[in-house]
Amino acid sequence: MRNYRNFTLVAYFVAHATSHVTEEQLEEQLGFILKHLRLDKVYLEPFRGEMASHEQVEMCKRVFERHGIQVAGGLTTVMPTPEGSHPKARLFNTLCYNDPAMRRKLKEVSTFIGAHFYEFIIDDFFFTNCMCADCVREKERFNRENGIEDGSWEAYRLDLMRRVSREDVIEPAKKANPGCRITIKYPNWAESYQETGYNPKAQRDMFDRIYTGTETRDPVTTDQHLPRYLSFSLMTYFENMWPGHNGGGWFDTFDTHITEHYLEQAYLTAFARPQEMMLFCFQSLLDNMYTPALGFQLDKLDAVLDSVGSPRGIACYLPDNCQGEDNVQDFLGMCGFPVVCTPYFPENEKQILLTRSSACDPQIVDKLKDWLEKTGGDALVTTGFLNAVKGMEALTSIRLRGRTVTVDAYRVEQTGRRHAYLYPAGVKPVALPVAEFRNNSTWAVVKGSHGEESYGLLLRDDYLDGHLWTLAVPDAFPDFYALPEPVLSRIRQAFPVEGVWLEGSARIGLFVYDNGSFILYPFVMEGVQRQLVRVHVKGASALRIPGKESMIQPLYREGEDAVFELEAVPGRFTVYQKA
Repeated sequence: MRNYRNFTLVAYFVAHATSHVTEEQLEEQLGFILKHLRLDKVYLEPFRGEMASHEQVEMCKRVFERHGIQVAGGLTTVMPTPEGSHPKARLFNTLCYNDPAMRRKLKEVSTFIGAHFYEFIIDDFFFTNCMCADCVREKERFNRENGIEDGSWEAYRLDLMRRVSREDVIEPAKKANPGCRITIKYPNWAESYQETGYNPKAQRDMFDRIYTGTETRDPVTTDQHLPRYLSFSLMTYFENMWPGHNGGGWFDTFDTHITEHYLEQAYLTAFARPQEMMLFCFQSLLDNMYTPALGFQLDKLDAVLDSVGSPRGIACYLPDNCQGEDNVQDFLGMCGFPVVCTPYFPENEKQILLTRSSACDPQIVDKLKDWLEKTGGDALVTTGFLNAVKGMEALTSIRLRGRTVTVDAYRVEQTGRRHAYLYPAGVKPVALPVAEFRNNSTWAVVKGSHGEESYGLLLRDDYLDGHLWTLAVPDAFPDFYALPEPVLSRIRQAFPVEGVWLEGSARIGLFVYDNGSFILYPFVMEGVQRQLVRVHVKGASALRIPGKESMIQPLYREGEDAVFELEAVPGRFTVYQKA
């Protein structure tokens, strides 16, 4: 029986520690961990460039198991250059899969781990960036045989890692232990998978489970500039990719300088309803102030998950091996838009989001037309999407001519009252693409302006029974945060999820579920303060907070919506249920 009702809490134990820790040291370390966390399971790693002995692996397993902690295996595919070999043109010591010695070693390691564990997970270094002479030669041969003339690495590496997955990991491990289950963990940099050989399209049919990297870290001072909403959206992407087989979300303590930034990885991972919450790594949690803080918050998250159903949101279509407007959906998520992601065209949804990444599907325009006709739904497309596809002339009068403009004021049409407007001022200039459109064919619901000219920011076209909304995306995606509250609220109003939408400023997360519940969470960021926001909930008579007897009454009603005024405190998540 697991220690938390709604998830299994697991930690990853790295190979260097597996190789060198003594039984007494491990008992002492476990004392600290178990004082603060109710650990269910450990992924014990025998190999990360160095190999732990059979005796060390068995000793570590024995210690964990006598504390009632389940033990699985782990593998990280990094390796120093074999002695006597020429240095490789690679990053992070990821393997050169054209080096026979490295591939032999990987098969040996996979056999060892398969023999020792009923399951194991592969850490997210299972890719290749090697450009040594052998890799260049093999890539050019592959491209020549497959008619690829641009010299790119993508198709070659996707094929290479498909073959390596089967031949060097799965087959040796399962030969040693036919019942062994193998999980591949995918990193948080989804837009780059295909460039380095990560191949979920093929690998999800090969491995027993997949796993999600939900690490976001500091987006300004580190290499990875990832909005924290990714910890939620990427989880939904992999859950929708292979329902029931997304093993969990994996986050770490690294490159987070504020405690709440570490904890927010846990919050958003949990909001996506994971099977497991993976803490990387056991060693980094030792004598770390993050650890007791996380333990305290895990109980609160467990209680919240008692009250929510399955995540719902505007379905963002990210087809396999896509790239473009990287993470724009997550910046929208940071602005109070509930977004979930899927690698399959969301043909049965009533609200969809298409970005430049969606345009990687060569049939996307035909699919969009058919979807509008079939569902009568609302499609939100970005200017990046429009710029990347052909054939949208049948749906909209908007044309992109390559112009950009900087706006500092706005005009927002009030719902149901054409020619009744709000005119909020901007807090800073924002650079937007100019979406030229024909007046009275396409309608501008929100416009940005500078001087005597104004430009479409949110535009609407009606097609059959459906609606096409076009969003002009700022050149710098964080400039979404600079859009005035009435601008963001009007865009959100066009896309209520389960009848719920937020009226308020940016950098407040809204997470909606299919059982009439939602979570409100303001991110801990500079300039985000305690505030009152208004949440519109269709068909609600009141709201309740689970565990509290009192009901929250609406501030007022507007048509079918009840409008509630709720307190939003940075770093504090609250679940509400419709009554």
